[in-house]
Amino acid sequence: MRLTSLLEGVRPWDEQERAHLAEAVEWIAGGAPLYRVRKPDVPEVHLVSYFVVLDEKRGELLLVAHRKAGLWLPSGGHVEPREDPWDTVVRECGEELCIEAVPSGVSGSEPFFLTITQTRGQGRHTDVSLWYVLQADVGSIVTFDEDEFSAIKWLSLSQVLAEPVDTLDPHMHRFTRKLMAAQPG
Repeated sequence: MRLTSLLEGVRPWDEQERAHLAEAVEWIAGGAPLYRVRKPDVPEVHLVSYFVVLDEKRGELLLVAHRKAGLWLPSGGHVEPREDPWDTVVRECGEELCIEAVPSGVSGSEPFFLTITQTRGQGRHTDVSLWYVLQADVGSIVTFDEDEFSAIKWLSLSQVLAEPVDTLDPHMHRFTRKLMAAQPG
């Protein structure tokens, strides 16, 4: 129930997000297992919480160089069985970036974006990802999980859009455009 209501709160940015939302609602209603129970790919489709850290004053996003994916991604992780997706954000933010998860003014503690993505590399599977937006100042992140990430970088929204699509999460440009449209001014 909670998951369905979270999805109902996501206002689709484009036809692809509208299709992903419909597919996710159908997936949940169909009674399929939602949570990963064995790494990396059991079940083949499972729920993820991404969180994009935004410095609202500077208008910059934090991306991480994910070792296994070989891409620049937002931080995040797999939702544990019976865990609320926001609780995943709180847990993963502490583990990966060593900061407290502070909801941004853009969407609060509700998901802002939803994607369904086939992962790359060994153990390919499908992530149904709820994207949250967090607030943090550039200078507040001084350490990160070096086992999972090889580097971090802050980029302006226009710099994100200038990055080659094949170096990022495949939906990062769409997310960035939605974020730009949601911000005042």
